[in-house]
Amino acid sequence: MATAMSDAALPQEYRTGSDPRTLRDALGCFATGVTVVTCLDDEKNPVGLTANSFTALSLDPPLLLVCVALNSASAAALGRAERFAVNVLQTGQQPASITFSTRVEDRFGLTEWSMGEHGVPVLMDSLSVFECARHAVHEGGDHFILVGEVVKATFEPGLDPLLYFRGRYRRLHFD
Repeated sequence: MATAMSDAALPQEYRTGSDPRTLRDALGCFATGVTVVTCLDDEKNPVGLTANSFTALSLDPPLLLVCVALNSASAAALGRAERFAVNVLQTGQQPASITFSTRVEDRFGLTEWSMGEHGVPVLMDSLSVFECARHAVHEGGDHFILVGEVVKATFEPGLDPLLYFRGRYRRLHFD
């Protein structure tokens, strides 16, 4: 006996020309970590933004990449910075993720940070921090792809990552 399925139970589909929200929802099915990318602007003020489009690119040489929205307040500074940091957030840093994803003027006044060994702002208590030298910047639609060569990486093995999935913050669940 066949039963009717509700529309919510049917797979959703995006095709060229579809509502962009559908594509965004499909992309949201990929669970990601949450990072804050930081650098100094031309006046040596700390700037940064929340990003979840981050990945390792190469081990030899040690490269990573992060995607930055062109319309973000920190985009110009990050695109020009010779050095930057990617701060991978842990579960206790959800407030920092929210702060750096908004247009709050004094993001660093609300978040504990220090100057890293390579002259970039580093968020305290992060799960891991990658201090990078700019390797390349590539166009990518409404974003640019910032490629960095890792010059220093630190991490705290006892902390759990802050995760983002389907538009919400999540935590790991171990059995």
